[in-house]
Amino acid sequence: MSENGTAPFMAALNARAREALVHWGLGAQTPQLLKHRENAVFRISLENGEPAALRLHRPGYHDEQSLASELSWTAALRQANMRVPAPIATPDGRHIVTLPATPDFDAQHVDIVSWMAGIPLGQSGVPLAHSPERLGAIFRALGGTMARMHVATDTWTPPSSFHRPVWDSDGLLGEQPLWGRFWDCAGLSPDQHQRLSALRLLLRTQLDGLSPLELDYGLIHADLVRENVLVDGDDIQLIDFDDGGYGWRMFDIATALFKNRDEPHYALIETALIGGYSAVRPLPDSALKTLPLFMCLRSLTYIGWMGERAGSPDAGRLQRYVSDALTLADAIGSTDET
Repeated sequence: MSENGTAPFMAALNARAREALVHWGLGAQTPQLLKHRENAVFRISLENGEPAALRLHRPGYHDEQSLASELSWTAALRQANMRVPAPIATPDGRHIVTLPATPDFDAQHVDIVSWMAGIPLGQSGVPLAHSPERLGAIFRALGGTMARMHVATDTWTPPSSFHRPVWDSDGLLGEQPLWGRFWDCAGLSPDQHQRLSALRLLLRTQLDGLSPLELDYGLIHADLVRENVLVDGDDIQLIDFDDGGYGWRMFDIATALFKNRDEPHYALIETALIGGYSAVRPLPDSALKTLPLFMCLRSLTYIGWMGERAGSPDAGRLQRYVSDALTLADAIGSTDET
């Protein structure tokens, strides 16, 4: 199959999206590709003319049970008045359709979710353009929205078939972490491999040593980066629950903060988000003290993510991620000379 971004690949991808739309009775349109990372996401139109999002899921990333669990979770959050995408069923009542393998594609799952009209908070690597006052308002609202998501999730009883990834010690630091073996990533120098391997063991000890009573644990979004946070006036919408699963709520908070660390007003951002969260859901000092640990854990996942993707990692980007991880490790006193 042609490489991503080439004209033959894009033509095949658009044809695949039209193939999927037939199952919803919506084949007579041209889908608009919005992004192609883990999933290929298209803007499409429903029969009533309203927009929606078609998701072609990356083959082999999540099975049908896990995807159905994601959709049941977001549907429950919608019932709790959270502004998140809701699943849209086919005429015969299915939320997920499996497309067969073709010469161009492996078998893959597809679904359609409702459109969210907000504007992305920002783009990773691009400075935020908002004024300090606006940043404070946005991140306070985001903190409150995250807390309400956690509250609504804890009052919901998942179906017996519910299955999602687990961002626990094994999921972050085990032999097969959810986002890849960061210490074995191609492109690391021998010294970096050694330091990240040692860091993995040290952080595992720290994480396992935390008291369960100190940390709030449950379903988390796990990928609240800027692109997945939509701003609609004074309201916040959350999208892309693809990596959502069980984990520490501080990991959700760390993820929402991580890629804002270089912002000139980062202190304001962190204070606003934590203040907004704490106004809705308790966030004791014992939990806040673990933020540097979870920031470091988040940084390691990005190294693993790069290593899991086909081809050689972008050298400059990889080195930035490694530098981030080792700097954050030093800040929490997790690294010694190795």
